[in-house]
Amino acid sequence: MLVPIHEEMTREALSPHFSERALEIIIAANRKQDSWGGLIGHDEFHYDKDVEKGDRYIIEQRGYVLATLMTQGVLSAWIAFGRLLHTAQDFYSHTNYVSLWIDQHNGAPPSPLEIDPVQKDILRSPSLHSGKIYLPMDALYFVPLLREFSLKLLPDDSHGKMNLDSPQQGANFAYARTAAVKRTRYEFDILRKLLTPEMFARFVDK
Repeated sequence: MLVPIHEEMTREALSPHFSERALEIIIAANRKQDSWGGLIGHDEFHYDKDVEKGDRYIIEQRGYVLATLMTQGVLSAWIAFGRLLHTAQDFYSHTNYVSLWIDQHNGAPPSPLEIDPVQKDILRSPSLHSGKIYLPMDALYFVPLLREFSLKLLPDDSHGKMNLDSPQQGANFAYARTAAVKRTRYEFDILRKLLTPEMFARFVDK
């Protein structure tokens, strides 16, 4: 999703739980994943090409959060959590999870507010896949004047055709955004269960 949307979703989900100092660092780390250094050669940051790589990256970053908080550190835990959240949020805009969830409702999907972000049968479905990057056409997609031209040449499983990065991508964006906010809370709740009270207090910085 677009950088401002990542920030909006993270604040919406986590503002009640973290100090502003912690939240700013989490958001900065989330935003950095969309810098040029994070976009080139790091498909796992964004669930591009390969779902399993994204899954492994989230587990890895969760491990860094835990490892940091087992010491007296906390800064690296916030940074790792921000990176984790970027990937978790991108899952819904860079894969066909939303389409699979909608399709199960036989043409009458409920409100976006009803979407389950971690429905097990969809997460395990062989039909679940992420968008592939087809260069140079997917690069041209990001040039507004060339977007329409690139979309004519891109296959259906391309990032350009699959992404739900902004409201301009259509009605399914609302489902992707809601799922991403719910997933952000879900990832926070996982850590709340894993951390000791002392570790958790340092993590939320309140």
